[in-house]
Amino acid sequence: MSSILILNAKIVNEGKVFESDVFIKGNYIDRIAPDLQHVSAEKVIDATGQYLLPGVIDDQVHFREPGLTHKATLYTESRAAVAGGVTSFMEMPNTVPPAFTQELLEQKYAIAANSSLANYSFFIGASNDNLEEVLKTDITKVCGLKIFMGSSTGNLLVDNPKTLEGFFSKFPSIIATHCEDEPTIRANTELFKKEYGEDLPMKFHPLLRSEDACYKSSSFASSLAKKWGTRLHILHISTEKEIELFSNDLPLKDKKITSEACIHHLWFNDKDYERLGTLIKWNPAVKKATDQKAIFQALLDNKIDVIATDHAPHTWEEKQNTYFKAPSGGPLIQHSLVAMLEFYHQGKISLERIVEKMSHNPAILFRVSNRGFIREGYYADLVLADLNESWTVSKSNILAKCGWSPFEKIEFKSSVKSTIVSGHLAYHNGKFEETQVGQRLLFEK
Repeated sequence: MSSILILNAKIVNEGKVFESDVFIKGNYIDRIAPDLQHVSAEKVIDATGQYLLPGVIDDQVHFREPGLTHKATLYTESRAAVAGGVTSFMEMPNTVPPAFTQELLEQKYAIAANSSLANYSFFIGASNDNLEEVLKTDITKVCGLKIFMGSSTGNLLVDNPKTLEGFFSKFPSIIATHCEDEPTIRANTELFKKEYGEDLPMKFHPLLRSEDACYKSSSFASSLAKKWGTRLHILHISTEKEIELFSNDLPLKDKKITSEACIHHLWFNDKDYERLGTLIKWNPAVKKATDQKAIFQALLDNKIDVIATDHAPHTWEEKQNTYFKAPSGGPLIQHSLVAMLEFYHQGKISLERIVEKMSHNPAILFRVSNRGFIREGYYADLVLADLNESWTVSKSNILAKCGWSPFEKIEFKSSVKSTIVSGHLAYHNGKFEETQVGQRLLFEK
């Protein structure tokens, strides 16, 4: 059985920072104690001066496989994830074909089992006519149901109230939603197209995909969840107004309605469109600085529960199109942890709160089995970070298959030094060890 001994680490876990050693045997954390230097192990890592964090669990990514592998694959994007300290991900169903059936869902799991360097789970997707198929889902082996209540086309867009009632009233686990009101967006699109044609300036993106569009859909989803007692998780909150839909009066494990903030809505605002254009075109849109500030505060106030990326790569060539032709989304997973550590250096958030929002809370919210914490008997999903080793993002060190990042030329003060996935040292000092792949996440439902 393989073993790893980590010495002299500053551990950040469950609201505390303390120095200790950690012994890993096989897949699991065997011992956490300050005096393990005499324990025999195959690999010894001296972590003096480094911080040991639970691996990041990213609950919203788009890794594009199957069907869109010119943009990304489960291998390339999980590799970028591991280099960024993300040890587990939950991937969305809008691949080609969409994951609308149990068979198609299991095909994605089979690909991951052969190629993903990180641990993995996949949402089953809701369509306008697959409720019966969705209800076959084994909720101990699948993270949840994803419903696009906006920002999609064809059968992926589910906005008929009667259809939605079926999912909200019958699905026994968590429903994750993309909330933008499509009729509002279509009406705004017509108005802007009349005035500007196809080449709409990017600065109008948050007006076309407006605050009202977000709030109308989020509030509707919230009302359905309250009506049926559904566990609802609203993804990528982008407006100050939506924050009123969420409360902090219960522990996370008891909340029925939860929410997520994404790195791009914390890092960018509408002033950045002039500099970055379509590279920061996301749905929902990056909006005003006041929204950005309110979302960050809601994280600190526990009204927003988790931090994720919505990692959604497109090729550089696709992103160079005019406004209406350029796709929405971008690569973020390699830089999510170091971006949050940058906010720590700025005095905006503590290390303990970063770990809570990126590791502990996704595990609690989705009821992930034995992950998300540094505890004896838990899977060894761990990250060692040097908070004083700065580096600059460049094309030469971007690992996402698309080869670009909105963070290019940004200097981060912190570096990920080692990433351990289910007890396997998958990344260490800039090098990958790819002889083992990640594991399928399981859930205590």
